[in-house]
Amino acid sequence: MSAGAAATREATAPPELLALRSAAAVRERCERVYEWVAAGRSAHFTLDETKLDATAAFVAKVTRASYPDLVIPHHSRWGHFSAGGHDRWRTLALAGLSELDRARAAIDLTVVSVLLDAGAGSAWRYREAETGLTFARSEGLAVASFEMFRAGLFSSDPMRPYQVDSKALARLELTQLATAFQASDSNPLVGLPHRLDLLHRLANALTTQPGFGTAGRPGHLFTRILMESRTIAAPAILASLLDALSGIWPSGLEVDRVALGDAWRHPAIRTRDRSDGIVPFHKLSQWLTYSLIEPIERADLTVTDLDGLTGLPEYRNGGLLLDMGVIVPRAPLDPAAPHEVGSELIVEWRALTVALLDRLREATRAHLGLATLSMSQLLQGGTWSAGRTIAVERRPPDGPPPLSIKADGTVF
Repeated sequence: MSAGAAATREATAPPELLALRSAAAVRERCERVYEWVAAGRSAHFTLDETKLDATAAFVAKVTRASYPDLVIPHHSRWGHFSAGGHDRWRTLALAGLSELDRARAAIDLTVVSVLLDAGAGSAWRYREAETGLTFARSEGLAVASFEMFRAGLFSSDPMRPYQVDSKALARLELTQLATAFQASDSNPLVGLPHRLDLLHRLANALTTQPGFGTAGRPGHLFTRILMESRTIAAPAILASLLDALSGIWPSGLEVDRVALGDAWRHPAIRTRDRSDGIVPFHKLSQWLTYSLIEPIERADLTVTDLDGLTGLPEYRNGGLLLDMGVIVPRAPLDPAAPHEVGSELIVEWRALTVALLDRLREATRAHLGLATLSMSQLLQGGTWSAGRTIAVERRPPDGPPPLSIKADGTVF
């Protein structure tokens, strides 16, 4: 379904379906799955919440190692742009741009980079020509996408290379994307055709949905909103993204011809309307929302209610909870046997991850001795790094997650 077709159906879409496009719905429905498992109704998992304190202590240890002064930044794509200790954003020739244009450029980069950020697989590597450094996984995808942005691959205007626009995205070809990612048979990148499809879908949304300006740039959506109010709540950023980009996701549910994106079914959810059985996650959209906070604040604007967002249900955060024994499989998990993204087991694991991260945040705050710890700081400090650390300890050398997922590059 095209983004334009999706937009024409919004007025008649059941309100209970549109309500699923929110962080509040993610949290509420994941909590109901948690209660289902805690009541012993799951065929896949049990819980051992006595392990939560040890998990919090481990997360606190990892956080202190990364941030000894406990000044923890936002969980954001922007940390990856500085991989290897190089602040790549500062290398761009932005001095001649206004503050608003710099914000638009930063938002453009963030959107396209996050959409390209789903799991890369364990075999792929990216070598940065300028530094000679080699990166893998999220850092590699970030550096690669930054280099594409710097080279003007996402811009249709040679005089304005530092932008992302619909024309350039629409004409992007698989060979171009593969070359830019240095992907090949000997250096395979998971889901490359699906990533290209996602960029083409984004191009369509930028053309057909309101708010992106005549050039069809992601940066116009939020700079327009922020020029009006100067303040925006994080859940409102997510809601704007989900409304504007609802038709771009090739994976996930579509109900009554309404695209719900990263939402799946689980028997713990029982309602008497069209939202029956549906658990939304919106992982990439929430990751994008977290990542937009920094460029928005850089423009001297204010983002409120960061904790209105949820923890991210992906394989590092969820893998941490499995590896630490908080989430306990009823049967041994075979990493060589991948599960479908929409399978009951994976949906349940992801929902438990969201619910347990809420509980882990308070315990980690106490171990760090902080008065407050935002969800963004927990993820950054934090659970994502701790998940990677324990995975490498338990499954060297590359530290794959404790379970395997059939990924197409658009969910994880």
